[in-house]
Amino acid sequence: MASRMFSTPSSRVSFGVAPGQFFAGPVSRMLSNRYALHNVATPMLPARVFLSLGSNLGDRAANLRTAIAALPAAGIRVEKVSAFYETEPRDYLDQPWFLNCAIEGETAVEPVAFLRSLRALEAQLGSEKAFAKGPRLLDIDILLYGEQTIATPELQVPHPRMLERKFVLVPLAEIAPQVTHPGWSGLTVKDWLGRTADHSDVQLFRGGQRK
Repeated sequence: MASRMFSTPSSRVSFGVAPGQFFAGPVSRMLSNRYALHNVATPMLPARVFLSLGSNLGDRAANLRTAIAALPAAGIRVEKVSAFYETEPRDYLDQPWFLNCAIEGETAVEPVAFLRSLRALEAQLGSEKAFAKGPRLLDIDILLYGEQTIATPELQVPHPRMLERKFVLVPLAEIAPQVTHPGWSGLTVKDWLGRTADHSDVQLFRGGQRK
């Protein structure tokens, strides 16, 4: 039987460096000071959340690692990080390939405030989106927020296109294959990956820049 959202605890954090490297030293303190976000909503009970991160400009791996290191300042305790995957662009094809990964963690920040803190983090790390679906230094999407279903102009959860995107499902299935949502009719992330009609290329990243 598929596990519910809150039944996937983990203590593993790994994203190409020793666990905890970005969370204990001067880099962590610098980011916490520089990217501390203000006016966060009154704390609530922690919710298990899943994020998708992507980058296709500059040093993509460094962009993702820097963003992961800064996530605690946005209000999330990171518990799992997938491997990095090199992924073929979707929608707008005339752009560099992306690096993508998935994050599992907990936050006590309410959903819209959490989204705004992530958008502020993107901006503070220098990401600008010239146009929709185009190249970007960093993109952070909320995939799941507990078992909530949210439909507002600003935030939609589950992410409305996550089940159609292999670049989301492959890293997510690595860290949370049995996670499901009440709106998925009992299907898990692993099930959705097996059913996807997306045949775009998703490859485990082994370093370097794609030629």
